[in-house]
Amino acid sequence: MNASVSKEPLDARDRPARLTVGVVGAGRVGPALAASLQLAGHRPVAVSGVSDASRRRAAALLPGVPLVEPAEVLARADLVLLTVPDDVLPTLVEGLAGTGAVRPGHLLVHTSGRYGTRVLDPALRAGALPLALHPAMTFTGTAVDVQRLAGCSFGVTAPEELRLAAEALVIEMGGEPEWIAEESRPLYHAALALGANHLVTLVAQSMELLAAAGVSAPDRMLGPLLGAALDNALRSGDAALTGPVARGDAGTVAAHIEELRAHAPQAVAGYVAMARTTADRALAHGLLKAELAEDLLVVLADQEGRPGGPGAGETR
Repeated sequence: MNASVSKEPLDARDRPARLTVGVVGAGRVGPALAASLQLAGHRPVAVSGVSDASRRRAAALLPGVPLVEPAEVLARADLVLLTVPDDVLPTLVEGLAGTGAVRPGHLLVHTSGRYGTRVLDPALRAGALPLALHPAMTFTGTAVDVQRLAGCSFGVTAPEELRLAAEALVIEMGGEPEWIAEESRPLYHAALALGANHLVTLVAQSMELLAAAGVSAPDRMLGPLLGAALDNALRSGDAALTGPVARGDAGTVAAHIEELRAHAPQAVAGYVAMARTTADRALAHGLLKAELAEDLLVVLADQEGRPGGPGAGETR
């Protein structure tokens, strides 16, 4: 009689490491991804970083992993994470390939949202295996980033023969792969920047204005409101629009702009630009009545060229 034996799942520390991992560019992203791969059983062996901040991040998230030059990272690692700024990436890849640091079979993974795998072509010609894995997440450079990778979507671009490898790496880091075509990478990245990066600016500006209005805890006031607005927007899109622009309250919008002009002129251009976009979307989706939209758009158009308004201070 055969007896089935159940086994407890092995802790990552009990599993043999499958790949040695290196990081070129110890910014906020690279050490977190390497730490996540370490939890999955891989072994970080080298990291490069120039600034004091990057060295501190590497020491905190990858304790005991030596700091070396980029070429030495490639010499020690099977899987190399290229986590440098977008504008630096092409030159870095060309330099590594041109100096012979890339060897056949190297898994080279960059985390740029803007680029697909073509930016790795110099390394590909040297025999490397190119992957573009961009985590759609904001990073702090601390251990909390490793936890946030759980359920995080990754924008993935890879050659057909490497799709399974790309998918496996993303899943091991706790993420969800989302396949992005090479030619769609810039649009994909622009969409994320529009939503996430500009949101930070809007929220920070809103908190400053609330503080100026005498609110003692702007973050506590905004937290529930913004949380609800984000949830509604993700669920319903433009149908979640509320507020004076969506209602066509031209008088209220004009009053807002005058107050901003008096107390925070640097905020006028952003307010007007977003109000115009919101009005256009509300009108297109039938939320804003055409007769109300006309008065609203007149108010917004009147701001062109006024001190502190759109176009002010521009040179042509």
